[in-house]
This record gives sequence, C-alpha cells and structure tokens, in this order.
Amino acid sequence: MLQLSLDTGSETALPLVDQIVNGIRSRIDDRLLRPGMRLPPIRGFAERHEISRFTVVEAYDRLVALGYLHSRRGSGFYVATRHGAPAIEQRSGEIERAFDNAGVLHQSLDDTSDRLKVGVGWLPPEWLDEAGVRRNIRTLARRADTKVISYGTPQGYRPLREQIPLRLAGLGIGARASQIVLTHGATQALDIIARYLLKAGDCVFVDDPGYWNLFANLRLYGVHLVGVPRTPDGPDTDALEALLAEHRPKAFFTHSVLHNPTAGNLSPAIAFRVLQLAEKHDFLLVEDDTYADFHPGPATRLAQLDQLRRVIYVGSFSKTLSASLRVGYLACDPDLAAALTDVKIVSSVSTSEFSERLVYLMLTEGHYRKLMERVHERLAQATDRTLRLLERNGMRIYAEPRGGMFIWAEAPEVSDAARLAGEAATAGIMLAPGSIFRPQMQPSPWLRFNVAYSLDPRLARFLTASRERSAAEASRVPAPAFSGIP
Repeated sequence: MLQLSLDTGSETALPLVDQIVNGIRSRIDDRLLRPGMRLPPIRGFAERHEISRFTVVEAYDRLVALGYLHSRRGSGFYVATRHGAPAIEQRSGEIERAFDNAGVLHQSLDDTSDRLKVGVGWLPPEWLDEAGVRRNIRTLARRADTKVISYGTPQGYRPLREQIPLRLAGLGIGARASQIVLTHGATQALDIIARYLLKAGDCVFVDDPGYWNLFANLRLYGVHLVGVPRTPDGPDTDALEALLAEHRPKAFFTHSVLHNPTAGNLSPAIAFRVLQLAEKHDFLLVEDDTYADFHPGPATRLAQLDQLRRVIYVGSFSKTLSASLRVGYLACDPDLAAALTDVKIVSSVSTSEFSERLVYLMLTEGHYRKLMERVHERLAQATDRTLRLLERNGMRIYAEPRGGMFIWAEAPEVSDAARLAGEAATAGIMLAPGSIFRPQMQPSPWLRFNVAYSLDPRLARFLTASRERSAAEASRVPAPAFSGIP
C-alpha cells in the first residue's frame, strides 16, 4: 500500500502536487515501486490522504509526463519501465578545449559535477535573494494583468523602462524611457548592437584584456578585432591614438567600472581623452556596465560624460537578481534606440515580459538596496582573504580591487597561465587563464579569480601544492603531484 506523509498545514510546505510527485518519484528511483506495479486509484489515494482528487490527478499526470508512470485507459496508472540515465560522456579534447571561449562557457554552466568554479563571472546562488525571487513570482502569478502566455512589447515592459532612467540618474546619466531597450541580458544587448553596426571585414576595438565572450561573438560576424591595451585607469590612450592612425574602427567595446577581468575603474582624465578621440575619429563607444551595482561608491563612466550622444550604455540584472531571468538593457540616442528595437524584433521578436515585470517588482519593493549592501560587505571580506591567499602563494596582484568580485593576478614564473589552469582542471578546479581574455587568445601569465569561490579549501591546497612543486622543480628535487582529492 502506498502511503505518503504529506504536509498540509505548514506555511513553508511545498504544494501538495509537488509533495506527491517527489514522494512517488523517490520510491520509484529507490526501486520500492517496481515497473508494472499499479498505483492506488485516484479516488482511493485522495480519500486515504484526505486531499482533493484533482490534486491526485495533476500529480499522476505530471509523473506520466516525466516518464515515471504510464496510464492504461480504464485500468489506472502503472509504474513505467525506466532505462538508466546515460553516463556523462567526456567530450573529445575537453581539457584542451577548456580554455577556448566556448569551452570556458561550457565549463561555467556545467552543473553535473562538483568542479570548483573559481573562473566564473557571477556570484554563487546562495549569495543572492532566491527566496525573494520565488516570493515575487508567486505575487505576479496571482495578478490577472500579468502576461504569462503572450509576447512582450517591442522595447520591453514600459514600467521597467521608466524605472531604469531613475537608476541611471543616480549614476549621472540622463535618459528617458524611449531611450531604453530591454534585452535578454547584457549578452543579447551587445549582440543586437553588433548586428546593427557591423558587417564582415569591419574593424572594432576591444579591451585587451577584456570580455572574452564578446570576442567570441564578434568573431562570428567576421569582424577584425583590435585590442587596446588596458591600464589600471582605463584604456591606454597613447596606444589607442597610435592604433587609430592605422585603423578605422566602427566602435570601441569597453568596460569602465569594475573592468572585467582586471577590476580596474576608469579615471576622469582617461574618460575625457577617449571621448575626444571617438569624436575626432568618428566611432561609437559601447560601454558595458554589467557590474555597476557591485561598485560601492561614485565612479566615472563614459555615458555620464557623453550623455548618450556617442555612447551606447549596456546594463544587466543577471548578476545581482537572477541569471535565470535574463533581463538586461541598452540605453542610447533615441533614434538609435528605435533602430536597435527593430533589430531586436527581427532577431528575437520580443523579450519575456514576465521576467521584466518580476525584475521591476524586485527593484521597487524596497529590498534591492539592502541585498546589495549585504553583497558588498561579503565581497569585501572575500576579497581581503583571497588577496592574502594569492600573495602568500607568490602571485602578483594587478591592482587591488575597489569592489566587485574579481582579482587579476599574475602567476609566478609562468609565461602562459593556461598550463596552470590545465593542471587545475585535472584537479576539479576551473580557473580562468588570461589568454581567454585577449582578443586573439595570445598567451598570458595572468588569471582572473572570482573571490566568491576562492575561499574553498581546494583552491588553497592546489595553489600551495603548485608553488611547492615549482620550487622543487627549480631546485631539481622531485615533489609529489597534486591529486585534487581532499
């Protein structure tokens, strides 16, 4: 006899349907219910557990859809024969491919292993407000005016587009709702811009080092990438001026605040010079400010000085609210915003209004500021501890971060950090070597560390073993290999 323990009174209990589905699934997975066994009739199950028959019907139907049960008309529901899940295959050349752009993203998004992801560009889920997201999903789902099965509007949910200028005003950037286009995260915003501005053979400038996923996307369009060397205060303007004597870029894609990967910030003097050169040589500036809300105080931005005349500003809520919602935006000149909206329509029709409503609700309910204050404090503590760890293991810090989640560090006596990252990969640790952050993937001794993941003892053990191994090799004394097993 199948008897489940259902919680029908607790405020924190899962919905009854979920409880039934989970209970039956676990019994099938544990082989307590074997293939071919008949489940209790709907009426009998409902009476025994004192619940609605409709609840049981929904649970059984969901289990059929999941492949755990099958229905025999007029007879009832039976446990289905389930084939074992296929083993996870090791993709050919996985270690070798781990440090090309797409390979890094595959590693970052892989949730099938317990790999320590020190190289990712986002916070651990437990650092964010998952409970708040779930609470607001329930709130939206109860509202009759919430669109859950229809397309969104071309530029995106208007109340959110009206809220974003209020946030931009706090950064010194003036904008109206008509200048905002909502997107599926910053990645789609950058892609829409590239689709509109560029064609095969065009030249674009990018930060060197810079945002590796952007580089991979731009290569798909057949454009010529030219790297502008980065300093702790922003692009090297002398190098930028020299490059402009040789090239005519359509645009310069750059980070100003908490630069990815170095965590540096743009200085006012550098910002003014970059804008002067853009005006003189007639190219657009695409300012990616994905990590804006992780900066704890005032900072200089190109869009602040230019007021969206030559600058296209890109932002996102994926890093702070939810990567799953995929809500970002771009802000620019009104005519350009209209043209980019057309590109959005023909390339993706629209964005998710439900996600946009959810982000709007979370921004306006009053908890977002407190969330970010907690994150700032936690990141500051993690940064201090990670700096000590890296320095203790002989790494040179590019510049001490003033906020954010990244530290850019140079590995000692290494010409290409990809070798060190390869050793880490065999030990179950994902590092981000500097080569992936370079436009042509040139060798680099630098690595990007995400401080939110760097406090795991596995990283400390690996770095210590690597340092000791290097010292032993230098003195020609054998040292044991690091196994990666705690």
